[in-house]
Amino acid sequence: MRQLMTSIAALAAVAVLTAGISEVAAHHSASMFDFSKTLTVKGSVVELRWVNPHVTMTLNGTVNPGEAPAEWLMETTSPGNLVRVGGWRRDVVKPGDQVEVEFHPLRDADKRSGLMRQLTVVATGEVFAANIRDQEKPGLE
Repeated sequence: MRQLMTSIAALAAVAVLTAGISEVAAHHSASMFDFSKTLTVKGSVVELRWVNPHVTMTLNGTVNPGEAPAEWLMETTSPGNLVRVGGWRRDVVKPGDQVEVEFHPLRDADKRSGLMRQLTVVATGEVFAANIRDQEKPGLE
C-alpha cells in the first residue's frame, strides 16, 4: 500500500511539472506574430504599461494614410530588457504624445496588435529600440 501511495505521489508531481512547463513554453511563444512583415503605425499614445513580464503600449493611430485612426496594442519585452537594450525609461512617453511605432503585426490581420521593434517620439526625434534580438547580433556593443 505504501509503495502504491508513493507511486501515485510521484506521478502527480510529474503531471504538475509537465503542466507548468507547457504553460511557460506557451507564454513565451512568438508564433502569433508575422515576422515576414514590418509595419509602421503613427498616432498618439493612450497608455504605456510599464509592468512585467511585458511592457505594452496602447495608441490611437493609422498604418495607411487616409484611414480612420484605430486603437492598436503593442507588446514588447520586459522593463529590464528595454532599459538595457534601448535606453528606455518608464516616462519615455505619456498619453497624448505623438509617436511612430515599427512593429511585426499579428498573423490574425483582424486584430490591431503587434510586437514592437522600435519607438520614435515625434516631438523629440528620440528613437528607442525594442527588439532585444538586434542587440545580440555580432559586432554590436
